[in-house]
Amino acid sequence: MAVRRGPEPGPGSGPVPGLALPFLLLLAATAGRAGDARQEEAVRALARRLLGPGAAAVSLSVDPALAAGGPDIYRLWSPPGAGVAVAVAGSSGVAAAAGLYRYLRDFCGCHLSWSGAQLRLPDPLPRLRAEIRAAAPGRYRYYQNVCAQSYSFVWWDWARWEREIDWMALSGINLAPAFAGQEAVWQRVYRNLGLNQSEIDKYFTGPAFLAWNRMGNLRRWAGPLPPAWHFKQLYLQYRIVERMRSLGMTTVLPAFAGHVPQGILRVFPRVNATRLGQWSHFDCTYSCIYLLDPEDPMFQVIGTLFLKELIKEFGTDHVYSADTFNEMTPLSSDPAYLSRVSNAVFRSMTGADPKALWLMQGWLFQHQPDFWQPAQVRALLHGVPLGRMIVLDLFAESKPVYQWTESFYGQPFIWCMLHNFGGNHGLFGTVEAINHGPFAARRFPNSTMVGTGLVPEGIEQNDMVYELMNELGWRQEPLDLPSWVTRYAERRYGAPNAAAASAWRLLLRSVYNCTGVCVNHNRSPLVRRPSLRMDTELWYNASDVFEAWRLLLSAGAELGSSPAFLYDLVDVTRQAGQQLVSHYYLSIRQAFQSHALPELLTAGGVLVYDLLPELDSLLSSHSLFLLGRWLQSARAMATSDREAEQYELNARNQVTLWGPSGNILDYANKQLGGLVLDYYAVRWSLFVSVLVESLNSGRPFHQDQFNQAVFQVERGFVYNKKRYPAVPSGDTMEISRKLFLKYYPSALRHSLAGPA
Repeated sequence: MAVRRGPEPGPGSGPVPGLALPFLLLLAATAGRAGDARQEEAVRALARRLLGPGAAAVSLSVDPALAAGGPDIYRLWSPPGAGVAVAVAGSSGVAAAAGLYRYLRDFCGCHLSWSGAQLRLPDPLPRLRAEIRAAAPGRYRYYQNVCAQSYSFVWWDWARWEREIDWMALSGINLAPAFAGQEAVWQRVYRNLGLNQSEIDKYFTGPAFLAWNRMGNLRRWAGPLPPAWHFKQLYLQYRIVERMRSLGMTTVLPAFAGHVPQGILRVFPRVNATRLGQWSHFDCTYSCIYLLDPEDPMFQVIGTLFLKELIKEFGTDHVYSADTFNEMTPLSSDPAYLSRVSNAVFRSMTGADPKALWLMQGWLFQHQPDFWQPAQVRALLHGVPLGRMIVLDLFAESKPVYQWTESFYGQPFIWCMLHNFGGNHGLFGTVEAINHGPFAARRFPNSTMVGTGLVPEGIEQNDMVYELMNELGWRQEPLDLPSWVTRYAERRYGAPNAAAASAWRLLLRSVYNCTGVCVNHNRSPLVRRPSLRMDTELWYNASDVFEAWRLLLSAGAELGSSPAFLYDLVDVTRQAGQQLVSHYYLSIRQAFQSHALPELLTAGGVLVYDLLPELDSLLSSHSLFLLGRWLQSARAMATSDREAEQYELNARNQVTLWGPSGNILDYANKQLGGLVLDYYAVRWSLFVSVLVESLNSGRPFHQDQFNQAVFQVERGFVYNKKRYPAVPSGDTMEISRKLFLKYYPSALRHSLAGPA
């Protein structure tokens, strides 16, 4: 059957070349869920939460006719007369919110990020000399990674979700998952199918690992889910979808990907299901989940039953997420089989919602490129009618898939910045790639790109990169980055400061400008199990970070009252400390290999007894770098002491062992006050002691023996039940200055001698 194609588009509007006409109709159908009046009221309420009484001087309205069926548009102007300083009209609530933030950012010098808000409004509010009109170049600005549901959102209450949805709207995000509460619906479906509670409990993981249960990677680990968990998550989901839709966002709901609990085989003994292989370093005790054959009738029964139940509970915007083969090798590479699988997933969606549109993560294609050859990719994608699937090109800033798949063989895709793995701390960015990548993707021959996306595995890190990417979602051309980051520093801190601006330009050209294939997964010796073969390579000049540290400290007298400045001072000092750990590690290794015991004792002593405790003190001085905050938020979700202990174990295990035996050890490492001193420093102390003992005794160092010993330390931390403060202590400026005076001269000397 021939595919009818639309005309070539003009910039930022109209059909995307190569897209099937039915998809264009679906795009129009999914734009702006709530009525105009409801969206207007929602964005006005957002302005009141953000600006308080200052919101009275801003007029906000929603007029879908502005977009004429195309991508979002907003207008800004100052109406005549007194009272209203600026009027903002958007084609949706999200567009109006994005226009409001544009005004606050560019004309009021304000800033909003995960680490805080700088909202000192000029009085009176500035008026605009001329009208400003901005059109988004693509239909979608997407946000969220499936993994972030566990690495970042897992313990959130409604107050935290409300702040995030406000930030999403102000950032122009109009497409996002709403995944909370799905296990409650799944439990209802499984019980209706005849499974007992024990079989369900053996399937669901604990809360901190649900992301991988949902993708068919993991089962049972750190579970089961208490009944109260389901009630709380349902409550959150009702509020999340209501707020997102009221602002004009399209919510993405979960769908059935084909994975089932083992109990299905008891209830339906003739069902055709096969166990997938092991995932990561987990054996079949906790992985090897069953996958239904795509042609088994139960595939459609279960998938449609679940989605109908979900829609009955939460309504729908007709966009659904499912990932059948996330980091899992399919049972066959036969293209016909792969097409049958994707077709079965899609039919289970349309069985409940004839308007269904499938949103799929494209991570699998670049994660296992040996399996996913062009024939296999094409088969999986073409099992779904063209235009009824949107693919997230998940790691497009480093490993774009659209380039070698002819723009996903005709299926629409969203160019995504992944940026972060495991929610790790660490200054990092690929600013040149994200400044140019989306524009290159739109120019790609027969491009099917329909938007941009932010898909970090964990959030609350590297605010600058996300502010930049959100701004690019509304741009028609790349930005002048040095000028942009200078203005960013001024807005973030609420005042111009030459030293702070210079610091940010240094960071921009160094830590934030990784080129080539860059993976932001922190492998610093600080946060990894010690060995004699640790990676200390950097993609940037270490002296740039040390100099940025000096510049920020010099700006402290003027900017020290800014919360965002103090956050950045901790973050840059932390990065400098991380580089110093690498330096002392190299000295330890060199001394051991040279049988130089005095030098080993000196370097090891400085690391274990001074640098790491000082770094822990620094982190403990800021609320956003506290282990206690993470653990307290886990315990706050509980309704009993037993639940509180289970949730805390989930939280501790995720950031350390990641599994019962260190299966994905330190993948989700964090640099937090309490964790550095009681986990990382204790490991380093043991490592130095074992090396000293090896030199003293003349017996060789055996990594395997050390790993067995240090595992007891790591496991001991997970189960030690020590309470950590959730309130910061100490003076950030003084601690950073103390570290600087102690370590900066030697740090700069070593960094100028060459990269660590």
